[in-house]
This record gives sequence, structure tokens and C-alpha cells, in this order.
Amino acid sequence: MKTDFMKLIKRDNQLKAGLIGLLIILIIIIFSPLIANFDPYEFGDFPLAKISEEGHILGTNHLGQDVFSMIVYGTKTSVKVAVVSALISGVIGIIIGGIAGYFGGVVDRVLSEVINIFMMLPTFFLILMIIALFGSSITNVMIVIGLTTWPSNAKLMRAQAMSLRERTFVKSAISMGETKKQILFKYIIPNGIYPVISNTTVGMANAILTEAGLSFLGLGDPNTISWGQMIFEGKQYITNAWWISTFAGIAIVLTVTCFYLLGDGLNRVLNPKNLSRGGK
Repeated sequence: MKTDFMKLIKRDNQLKAGLIGLLIILIIIIFSPLIANFDPYEFGDFPLAKISEEGHILGTNHLGQDVFSMIVYGTKTSVKVAVVSALISGVIGIIIGGIAGYFGGVVDRVLSEVINIFMMLPTFFLILMIIALFGSSITNVMIVIGLTTWPSNAKLMRAQAMSLRERTFVKSAISMGETKKQILFKYIIPNGIYPVISNTTVGMANAILTEAGLSFLGLGDPNTISWGQMIFEGKQYITNAWWISTFAGIAIVLTVTCFYLLGDGLNRVLNPKNLSRGGK
């Protein structure tokens, strides 16, 4: 199984590109103090310095902060938002979807209605209201994104659970006297989690875009360096200091593309049909 999985990874160019991109992102995060040539929080003596002026590779912003260093440190913020919010979304979706799909009946009908209600809500505007009410700290942003994006994961897990509960190994576990809770967490969720993993990876890209959108609207955490915050602060200088917003925007595009490639590749590689063929 492991050999077949590795074969599929090697044959999927999108997944390989996504993994290479993810590796580069992780290297940037780990070695950010070494990569950044200035303290991103330090106000310099050269506000709006152009590219390569005074040793600033990508120039400075209106406060004299080094744009390159801010982008490097902003990588950690974006990935942190992506991972934490996606984990919250994934865990909630897996549990609710698994319970709904496996137990069925009234439980399924009630939970399905809850899922449908959340799917009909205008998510971004809901996030805007919650952030406006409870504050725009980066912690609040991560939690809110996670709590509003779980329905798609729940739908996927529910469909998987409904299929798996009819399988022979599940029925054998029931006949052996295992409880529904044991079956759910030992057989249903571990075997049905693969589509959720790929969907959660794509959800990381959406989380980065959501955080950038909130920051661009002025609802990001002002105490944290993020790419969206850089775009927000640089938009008023776009005509004479275009580098502040432009390079932050490029960083968002590249990172989001990386996660989309990763998610799309995982979706194909983790497809049961591909795994059963052994990469042939």
C-alpha cells in the first residue's frame, strides 16, 4: 500500500509541485531569522525606500520597515492561520459528518439540517460580524474561519460514513460486540478520512485568502505582520511605492497556488480507485 502510494505521488506532477512549494514555505518559516536581513518590526530611517535602496532588497514601507523581511515573517502568520483554521474545520467536520453518516435516522436528519443551515449562511459576512463584535486578534480570526468552514468537510465525511457502514468489516465488528463509538473511531473515520484530508488542504488556501481579505478591509490583527495587512497599509502608496502591496500580493498568490496544487494532487492520489490500481 505504501509503495503504491509513493508511485502515485511520483506520477502526479501537481502534487510534486505542491510538496516542493510546501517544503520551501517550511524552510522560510524555520529559517526566517536568518533569511530576513532586517527586523521586520523595526521602524527604519528610510521610509518608502525603493527596491535595493539602502540595502533593502524589496524596498521599505511608509514606516521604514523592510518589505522583504515583512514578507518572510508574514509567511509564518499565513501558514499558522491556514493550519489552525483548517484543523478546527477538519475535526468538527469529521466528527459531525461521521456521526451523521454512521448513526443515520433522526441523528442524520438533525445534523444534516444543521450542516445545510451553515452552508446557506454567507460565510464571509458572518466572519466580518463576529470579528467586529469580538475583536480582530489573529486567534479570533483563526477560530472564526475554522468554525465557519466545516460544513464541506462534514458533507464529505457523512457520505463516506454512509458507504462504509455497509461494508463487511464494519458488520463483522458489530457482530463481535464492538460499540458504535468504537466502530466510529476505529473503522469509519480512519477509512473515510481521505477525501477530507484533500479538502482540508484546499481549505488552507481559502483560509489564507480569507485572512488576507479581512486584513485588506482593516479587520486584521494590527499587532501581527501579515501579507493582507501589508496590502492594506500599502494601498494608499500604490502609485509611488507599488512594491509594498505588490510583493505581498505575489506571496499570497504563490502560497495559495501551492496549497491548491497540494490539495488537488492529494484528491487524486488518495482516490480509492487510484490506490486500488496500484498506480498502474
